[in-house]
Amino acid sequence: METSGFWDNKDKANTTLKEKSSIERSLKDWGALAKRLSDLEAMAELASEEGGESMHAELEHEIESVLKDIASAEIAALLSGEQDASNAIVSIHPGAGGTEAQDWAEMLMRMYMRWAEKIGYKTEILDYQAGEEAGVKSVTFIVSGDYAYGKLKAEAGVHRLVRISPFDANKRRHTSFASLFVYPEVEEDIDIAIDDKDLRIDTYRASSAGGQHVNKTDSAVRITHLPTGIVVQCQNERSQLKNKNVAMKVLRSRLYEVKKKEQEEKLGKLVSEKKDIAWGSQIRSYVFQPYQMVKDHRTGVEVGNVSAVMDGDIDAFIDAYLISSSGRETTWEDRSLRSSSARKES
Repeated sequence: METSGFWDNKDKANTTLKEKSSIERSLKDWGALAKRLSDLEAMAELASEEGGESMHAELEHEIESVLKDIASAEIAALLSGEQDASNAIVSIHPGAGGTEAQDWAEMLMRMYMRWAEKIGYKTEILDYQAGEEAGVKSVTFIVSGDYAYGKLKAEAGVHRLVRISPFDANKRRHTSFASLFVYPEVEEDIDIAIDDKDLRIDTYRASSAGGQHVNKTDSAVRITHLPTGIVVQCQNERSQLKNKNVAMKVLRSRLYEVKKKEQEEKLGKLVSEKKDIAWGSQIRSYVFQPYQMVKDHRTGVEVGNVSAVMDGDIDAFIDAYLISSSGRETTWEDRSLRSSSARKES
Protein backbone atom coordinates (compact mmCIF):
# COMPACT_ATOMS: atom_id res chain seq x y z
CA MET A 1 0.00 0.00 0.00
CA GLU A 2 2.97 2.28 0.58
CA THR A 3 4.40 1.52 -2.86
CA SER A 4 4.60 4.50 -5.17
CA GLY A 5 1.61 4.65 -7.49
CA PHE A 6 -0.46 2.15 -5.48
CA TRP A 7 -3.47 4.50 -5.39
CA ASP A 8 -3.15 5.63 -9.02
CA ASN A 9 -5.68 2.97 -9.99
CA LYS A 10 -8.39 3.20 -7.34
CA ASP A 11 -10.30 0.10 -8.50
CA LYS A 12 -7.18 -2.06 -8.53
CA ALA A 13 -6.11 -0.71 -5.12
CA ASN A 14 -9.53 -1.52 -3.63
CA THR A 15 -9.34 -5.04 -5.06
CA THR A 16 -5.93 -5.55 -3.45
CA LEU A 17 -7.21 -4.24 -0.11
CA LYS A 18 -10.17 -6.59 -0.32
CA GLU A 19 -7.85 -9.57 -0.94
CA LYS A 20 -5.61 -8.48 1.95
CA SER A 21 -8.60 -8.21 4.29
CA SER A 22 -9.84 -11.66 3.26
CA ILE A 23 -6.43 -13.27 3.88
CA GLU A 24 -6.08 -11.57 7.26
CA ARG A 25 -9.55 -12.70 8.29
CA SER A 26 -8.82 -16.30 7.25
CA LEU A 27 -5.57 -16.32 9.24
CA LYS A 28 -7.35 -14.89 12.26
CA ASP A 29 -10.12 -17.51 12.04
CA TRP A 30 -7.68 -20.42 11.75
CA GLY A 31 -5.62 -18.99 14.61
CA ALA A 32 -8.72 -18.82 16.80
CA LEU A 33 -9.57 -22.42 15.90
CA ALA A 34 -6.06 -23.58 16.79
CA LYS A 35 -6.36 -21.91 20.21
CA ARG A 36 -9.77 -23.50 20.82
CA LEU A 37 -8.36 -26.94 19.97
CA SER A 38 -5.50 -26.38 22.40
CA ASP A 39 -7.96 -25.32 25.13
CA LEU A 40 -10.13 -28.33 24.30
CA GLU A 41 -7.17 -30.68 24.73
CA ALA A 42 -6.42 -29.22 28.17
CA MET A 43 -10.11 -29.47 29.09
CA ALA A 44 -10.19 -33.14 28.02
CA GLU A 45 -7.15 -33.95 30.17
CA LEU A 46 -8.75 -32.25 33.16
CA ALA A 47 -12.06 -34.07 32.59
CA SER A 48 -10.32 -37.44 32.40
CA GLU A 49 -8.56 -36.84 35.70
CA GLU A 50 -11.21 -35.29 37.89
CA GLY A 51 -14.20 -34.33 35.81
CA GLY A 52 -17.76 -35.01 36.90
CA GLU A 53 -20.90 -35.36 34.80
CA SER A 54 -21.25 -31.63 34.28
CA MET A 55 -17.68 -31.26 33.00
CA HIS A 56 -18.09 -34.20 30.61
CA ALA A 57 -21.32 -32.68 29.31
CA GLU A 58 -19.58 -29.33 28.83
CA LEU A 59 -16.69 -31.08 27.05
CA GLU A 60 -19.07 -32.88 24.70
CA HIS A 61 -20.86 -29.62 23.90
CA GLU A 62 -17.56 -27.85 23.21
CA ILE A 63 -16.34 -30.68 20.96
CA GLU A 64 -19.51 -30.48 18.89
CA SER A 65 -19.17 -26.69 18.63
CA VAL A 66 -15.53 -26.90 17.51
CA LEU A 67 -16.31 -29.60 14.93
CA LYS A 68 -18.98 -27.38 13.39
CA ASP A 69 -16.59 -24.43 13.22
CA ILE A 70 -13.90 -26.63 11.65
CA ALA A 71 -16.40 -27.85 9.06
CA SER A 72 -17.35 -24.24 8.29
CA ALA A 73 -13.67 -23.29 7.97
CA GLU A 74 -13.14 -26.21 5.58
CA ILE A 75 -16.03 -24.96 3.44
CA ALA A 76 -14.44 -21.50 3.35
CA ALA A 77 -11.14 -23.09 2.28
CA LEU A 78 -12.90 -24.64 -0.72
CA LEU A 79 -13.73 -21.17 -2.04
CA SER A 80 -10.41 -20.73 -3.78
CA GLY A 81 -11.58 -20.15 -7.36
CA GLU A 82 -10.30 -17.15 -9.30
CA GLN A 83 -13.52 -15.17 -8.78
CA ASP A 84 -14.98 -16.96 -5.73
CA ALA A 85 -14.39 -13.92 -3.50
CA SER A 86 -16.36 -11.65 -5.84
CA ASN A 87 -19.85 -10.29 -5.52
CA ALA A 88 -22.47 -12.31 -7.41
CA ILE A 89 -24.86 -11.22 -10.15
CA VAL A 90 -27.96 -13.43 -10.06
CA SER A 91 -30.62 -13.75 -12.77
CA ILE A 92 -33.84 -15.75 -12.33
CA HIS A 93 -36.15 -16.70 -15.19
CA PRO A 94 -39.43 -18.66 -14.96
CA GLY A 95 -40.00 -21.69 -17.15
CA ALA A 96 -43.17 -22.47 -19.08
CA GLY A 97 -46.36 -22.19 -17.08
CA GLY A 98 -47.33 -18.52 -17.05
CA THR A 99 -48.37 -17.03 -13.73
CA GLU A 100 -47.58 -20.16 -11.72
CA ALA A 101 -43.95 -20.26 -12.91
CA GLN A 102 -43.56 -16.49 -12.58
CA ASP A 103 -44.75 -16.65 -8.98
CA TRP A 104 -42.20 -19.42 -8.33
CA ALA A 105 -39.42 -17.25 -9.78
CA GLU A 106 -40.33 -14.46 -7.36
CA MET A 107 -40.39 -16.93 -4.45
CA LEU A 108 -36.84 -17.97 -5.34
CA MET A 109 -35.79 -14.32 -5.49
CA ARG A 110 -37.11 -13.79 -1.97
CA MET A 111 -35.38 -16.99 -0.75
CA TYR A 112 -31.97 -15.84 -1.94
CA MET A 113 -32.46 -12.32 -0.64
CA ARG A 114 -33.42 -13.69 2.78
CA TRP A 115 -30.34 -15.95 2.72
CA ALA A 116 -28.16 -12.95 1.88
CA GLU A 117 -29.72 -10.86 4.64
CA LYS A 118 -29.15 -13.58 7.24
CA ILE A 119 -25.42 -13.82 6.57
CA GLY A 120 -24.88 -10.08 6.29
CA TYR A 121 -24.71 -9.68 2.51
CA LYS A 122 -26.27 -6.73 0.70
CA THR A 123 -28.60 -7.08 -2.27
CA GLU A 124 -29.65 -4.64 -4.99
CA ILE A 125 -32.14 -5.27 -7.77
CA LEU A 126 -30.72 -4.28 -11.15
CA ASP A 127 -33.64 -5.26 -13.36
CA TYR A 128 -37.15 -6.41 -12.46
CA GLN A 129 -39.73 -7.41 -15.07
CA ALA A 130 -43.03 -7.95 -13.25
CA GLY A 131 -45.44 -10.71 -14.26
CA GLU A 132 -48.82 -9.72 -15.66
CA GLU A 133 -50.78 -11.19 -12.73
CA ALA A 134 -48.14 -12.12 -10.16
CA GLY A 135 -44.48 -12.97 -9.85
CA VAL A 136 -41.73 -11.93 -12.25
CA LYS A 137 -40.95 -12.50 -15.92
CA SER A 138 -37.28 -12.04 -15.07
CA VAL A 139 -35.20 -10.45 -12.34
CA THR A 140 -31.50 -9.66 -12.00
CA PHE A 141 -29.91 -8.57 -8.74
CA ILE A 142 -26.45 -8.29 -7.25
CA VAL A 143 -25.41 -9.93 -3.97
CA SER A 144 -22.48 -8.09 -2.36
CA GLY A 145 -20.31 -9.73 0.27
CA ASP A 146 -17.17 -11.82 0.72
CA TYR A 147 -17.35 -15.01 -1.37
CA ALA A 148 -20.89 -14.31 -2.54
CA TYR A 149 -20.13 -15.76 -5.98
CA GLY A 150 -18.20 -18.72 -4.57
CA LYS A 151 -21.26 -19.75 -2.59
CA LEU A 152 -24.04 -18.84 -4.99
CA LYS A 153 -22.45 -20.56 -7.99
CA ALA A 154 -23.60 -23.75 -6.26
CA GLU A 155 -27.20 -22.66 -6.84
CA ALA A 156 -27.05 -22.19 -10.61
CA GLY A 157 -29.47 -24.44 -12.47
CA VAL A 158 -33.14 -25.34 -12.74
CA HIS A 159 -35.30 -25.35 -9.59
CA ARG A 160 -38.57 -27.32 -9.50
CA LEU A 161 -41.66 -26.58 -7.38
CA VAL A 162 -44.56 -28.92 -6.61
CA ARG A 163 -47.56 -27.42 -4.79
CA ILE A 164 -51.31 -26.83 -4.81
CA SER A 165 -51.54 -23.78 -7.03
CA PRO A 166 -53.07 -20.67 -5.43
CA PHE A 167 -54.01 -19.60 -8.97
CA ASP A 168 -56.02 -22.76 -9.72
CA ALA A 169 -59.70 -22.50 -8.72
CA ASN A 170 -59.87 -26.32 -8.66
CA LYS A 171 -56.96 -26.54 -6.19
CA ARG A 172 -54.98 -28.94 -8.34
CA ARG A 173 -51.32 -29.75 -7.81
CA HIS A 174 -48.97 -28.02 -10.24
CA THR A 175 -45.28 -28.41 -11.10
CA SER A 176 -43.35 -25.26 -11.97
CA PHE A 177 -39.77 -24.54 -12.99
CA ALA A 178 -37.42 -21.57 -12.82
CA SER A 179 -33.77 -21.24 -13.80
CA LEU A 180 -31.04 -19.47 -11.85
CA PHE A 181 -27.91 -18.04 -13.48
CA VAL A 182 -24.99 -16.75 -11.42
CA TYR A 183 -22.05 -14.64 -12.62
CA PRO A 184 -19.16 -13.02 -10.70
CA GLU A 185 -19.06 -9.24 -10.64
CA VAL A 186 -15.92 -8.57 -12.65
CA GLU A 187 -13.42 -6.00 -11.44
CA GLU A 188 -12.45 -3.19 -13.80
CA ASP A 189 -8.82 -4.31 -13.99
CA ILE A 190 -9.73 -7.64 -15.61
CA ASP A 191 -9.26 -7.41 -19.36
CA ILE A 192 -12.56 -8.06 -21.13
CA ALA A 193 -12.50 -6.62 -24.64
CA ILE A 194 -15.85 -5.14 -25.68
CA ASP A 195 -16.00 -3.45 -29.07
CA ASP A 196 -18.64 -0.73 -29.41
CA LYS A 197 -19.57 -1.99 -32.87
CA ASP A 198 -20.51 -5.35 -31.30
CA LEU A 199 -23.19 -3.71 -29.15
CA ARG A 200 -26.78 -2.80 -29.88
CA ILE A 201 -28.09 -0.40 -27.23
CA ASP A 202 -31.83 0.19 -26.91
CA THR A 203 -33.56 2.54 -24.50
CA TYR A 204 -37.13 2.26 -23.32
CA ARG A 205 -39.47 3.44 -20.61
CA ALA A 206 -39.00 1.56 -17.34
CA SER A 207 -41.93 -0.57 -16.22
CA SER A 208 -40.84 -1.66 -12.77
CA ALA A 209 -41.40 0.09 -9.48
CA GLY A 210 -39.09 3.07 -9.25
CA GLY A 211 -41.16 6.15 -8.65
CA GLN A 212 -42.88 8.47 -11.10
CA HIS A 213 -39.68 9.92 -12.57
CA VAL A 214 -38.32 6.60 -13.76
CA ASN A 215 -41.56 5.84 -15.60
CA LYS A 216 -41.76 9.21 -17.42
CA THR A 217 -38.45 8.98 -19.30
CA ASP A 218 -36.74 6.43 -21.53
CA SER A 219 -34.20 5.71 -18.80
CA ALA A 220 -34.13 1.91 -19.03
CA VAL A 221 -31.31 0.41 -21.11
CA ARG A 222 -31.05 -2.91 -22.94
CA ILE A 223 -27.66 -3.95 -24.38
CA THR A 224 -27.26 -6.82 -26.85
CA HIS A 225 -23.79 -8.24 -27.45
CA LEU A 226 -24.12 -9.27 -31.09
CA PRO A 227 -21.29 -11.85 -31.35
CA THR A 228 -22.62 -13.96 -28.44
CA GLY A 229 -26.29 -12.96 -28.40
CA ILE A 230 -26.06 -12.06 -24.71
CA VAL A 231 -28.74 -9.55 -23.66
CA VAL A 232 -28.57 -7.53 -20.45
CA GLN A 233 -30.79 -4.74 -19.22
CA CYS A 234 -31.13 -2.37 -16.30
CA GLN A 235 -33.94 -0.04 -15.28
CA ASN A 236 -33.26 0.38 -11.59
CA GLU A 237 -31.46 3.73 -11.72
CA ARG A 238 -33.08 7.12 -12.45
CA SER A 239 -30.74 8.16 -15.25
CA GLN A 240 -30.10 6.48 -18.58
CA LEU A 241 -26.34 6.86 -18.12
CA LYS A 242 -26.35 5.08 -14.75
CA ASN A 243 -28.49 2.27 -16.14
CA LYS A 244 -26.08 1.90 -19.07
CA ASN A 245 -23.09 1.70 -16.72
CA VAL A 246 -24.78 -1.00 -14.61
CA ALA A 247 -25.82 -2.95 -17.71
CA MET A 248 -22.24 -2.82 -19.01
CA LYS A 249 -21.02 -4.17 -15.68
CA VAL A 250 -23.40 -7.13 -15.98
CA LEU A 251 -22.31 -7.68 -19.59
CA ARG A 252 -18.64 -7.70 -18.60
CA SER A 253 -19.40 -10.33 -15.95
CA ARG A 254 -21.22 -12.55 -18.38
CA LEU A 255 -18.52 -12.22 -21.02
CA TYR A 256 -15.94 -13.11 -18.37
CA GLU A 257 -17.79 -16.37 -17.78
CA VAL A 258 -17.79 -17.05 -21.51
CA LYS A 259 -14.05 -16.40 -21.68
CA LYS A 260 -13.22 -18.40 -18.58
CA LYS A 261 -15.05 -21.50 -19.80
CA GLU A 262 -13.72 -21.12 -23.34
CA GLN A 263 -17.22 -20.94 -24.67
CA GLU A 264 -16.20 -19.06 -27.78
CA GLU A 265 -15.12 -22.35 -29.39
CA LYS A 266 -17.69 -24.55 -27.67
CA LEU A 267 -20.72 -22.25 -27.86
CA GLY A 268 -22.48 -24.23 -30.58
CA LYS A 269 -22.06 -27.48 -28.65
CA LEU A 270 -23.21 -25.94 -25.38
CA VAL A 271 -26.30 -24.46 -27.01
CA SER A 272 -27.22 -27.81 -28.56
CA GLU A 273 -26.80 -29.54 -25.21
CA LYS A 274 -28.57 -26.83 -23.18
CA LYS A 275 -31.37 -28.30 -21.12
CA ASP A 276 -34.88 -26.91 -21.08
CA ILE A 277 -36.25 -25.24 -17.97
CA ALA A 278 -38.48 -28.26 -17.45
CA TRP A 279 -38.81 -31.78 -16.04
CA GLY A 280 -35.65 -33.87 -15.84
CA SER A 281 -33.17 -30.97 -15.84
CA GLN A 282 -33.68 -29.71 -12.28
CA ILE A 283 -30.90 -29.55 -9.71
CA ARG A 284 -33.34 -29.34 -6.81
CA SER A 285 -37.00 -30.05 -6.08
CA TYR A 286 -39.17 -28.17 -3.57
CA VAL A 287 -42.25 -30.22 -2.70
CA PHE A 288 -45.04 -28.49 -0.76
CA GLN A 289 -47.75 -31.15 -1.35
CA PRO A 290 -48.61 -33.99 -0.83
CA TYR A 291 -45.65 -33.99 1.60
CA GLN A 292 -43.00 -31.42 2.48
CA MET A 293 -39.41 -31.91 1.37
CA VAL A 294 -36.60 -30.10 -0.44
CA LYS A 295 -34.15 -32.44 -2.18
CA ASP A 296 -30.96 -31.58 -4.03
CA HIS A 297 -30.58 -34.09 -6.85
CA ARG A 298 -26.82 -33.55 -7.20
CA THR A 299 -25.81 -34.30 -3.62
CA GLY A 300 -28.82 -36.17 -2.20
CA VAL A 301 -29.24 -33.70 0.67
CA GLU A 302 -32.88 -33.60 1.87
CA VAL A 303 -34.53 -31.13 4.24
CA GLY A 304 -38.10 -31.52 5.52
CA ASN A 305 -38.63 -27.98 6.76
CA VAL A 306 -39.71 -26.32 3.50
CA SER A 307 -40.67 -23.08 5.24
CA ALA A 308 -37.18 -22.66 6.67
CA VAL A 309 -35.60 -23.28 3.27
CA MET A 310 -37.86 -20.75 1.57
CA ASP A 311 -36.89 -18.30 4.31
CA GLY A 312 -33.26 -18.58 3.27
CA ASP A 313 -31.94 -21.60 5.20
CA ILE A 314 -30.02 -23.09 2.25
CA ASP A 315 -26.47 -23.43 3.62
CA ALA A 316 -26.76 -27.22 3.90
CA PHE A 317 -27.29 -27.45 0.13
CA ILE A 318 -24.50 -25.00 -0.69
CA ASP A 319 -21.99 -26.69 1.64
CA ALA A 320 -22.79 -30.19 0.35
CA TYR A 321 -22.35 -29.08 -3.27
CA LEU A 322 -19.01 -27.38 -2.56
CA ILE A 323 -17.76 -30.51 -0.80
CA SER A 324 -18.91 -32.88 -3.53
CA SER A 325 -17.55 -30.72 -6.37
CA SER A 326 -14.16 -30.52 -4.65
CA GLY A 327 -13.81 -34.30 -4.74
CA ARG A 328 -13.34 -34.50 -0.98
CA GLU A 329 -15.07 -37.37 0.76
CA THR A 330 -17.85 -36.52 3.18
CA THR A 331 -16.54 -36.53 6.76
CA TRP A 332 -18.17 -36.92 10.14
CA GLU A 333 -18.04 -33.15 10.50
CA ASP A 334 -20.00 -32.70 7.25
CA ARG A 335 -22.65 -35.12 8.45
CA SER A 336 -22.73 -33.26 11.76
CA LEU A 337 -23.45 -30.01 9.90
CA ARG A 338 -26.32 -31.62 8.00
CA SER A 339 -27.70 -33.18 11.16
CA SER A 340 -27.58 -29.76 12.81
CA SER A 341 -29.58 -28.34 9.90
CA ALA A 342 -32.07 -31.18 10.16
CA ARG A 343 -32.53 -30.57 13.89
CA LYS A 344 -33.74 -27.06 13.10
CA GLU A 345 -36.75 -28.63 11.41
CA SER A 346 -38.18 -30.09 14.58
